[in-house]
Amino acid sequence: MNEQPMNEQESLRLITEMIGKAKKSIHETGVSAMLWGSVIALCGFVTFAEMHWRFYIGFDVWVLTLLALLPQVFISIRERKQRRVLTHTQEAMNAVWLVYGLSIFALVFYFNTVTEPVTRELAGRGIRVFDNDRLRSVPIPSHGSLLLLLYGIPTLVTGIAQRFRPMKLGAVVCYACFVVSCYVTTEWDMFLNGIAGVCNWLIPGLILWQRHRAGIKAAHV
Repeated sequence: MNEQPMNEQESLRLITEMIGKAKKSIHETGVSAMLWGSVIALCGFVTFAEMHWRFYIGFDVWVLTLLALLPQVFISIRERKQRRVLTHTQEAMNAVWLVYGLSIFALVFYFNTVTEPVTRELAGRGIRVFDNDRLRSVPIPSHGSLLLLLYGIPTLVTGIAQRFRPMKLGAVVCYACFVVSCYVTTEWDMFLNGIAGVCNWLIPGLILWQRHRAGIKAAHV
């Protein structure tokens, strides 16, 4: 009851501090982008190497995308606790990336579920997908193109909403890889998946991480 009303300078300072807190709360650390960029790039390049040099590592490397959901949940919970202000834009971004994660899970599950019956069907037509337990590249529609099409959606939405140019450019590269994938074999689709992982997430994630670290250092000066 005895508090004095704030003058113009104090009000301006308070508003500035609130805006600063809001900006920090929606500032992404880049950890999630680096996680998915690394995993997708690794899966794409390893699968390409298997097909190109005719060897098999003993398991489907794309299972790593399912395992990556576990650290992603941990990262999301930790970042949510660190945020003091959650804007409508950030809520929308969270929803976009949640749907993306579920879509990746659904696609990988679908690919692994239908592989065996499709392989039998192709074998009946004289097309062999596996040659002595080693992968071959065959000129048939590849799930790699569908993955590339999906990759660009959350990145482009985030880049536009947050006005983050590296993610916009990453999404452009991703869609360009999708177009190219429509004219090449499955083998090269996997190589394009690796490129998309690097350009779409890993590089933007590293840029975000550097900015985040610089922001922390500046706050403690």
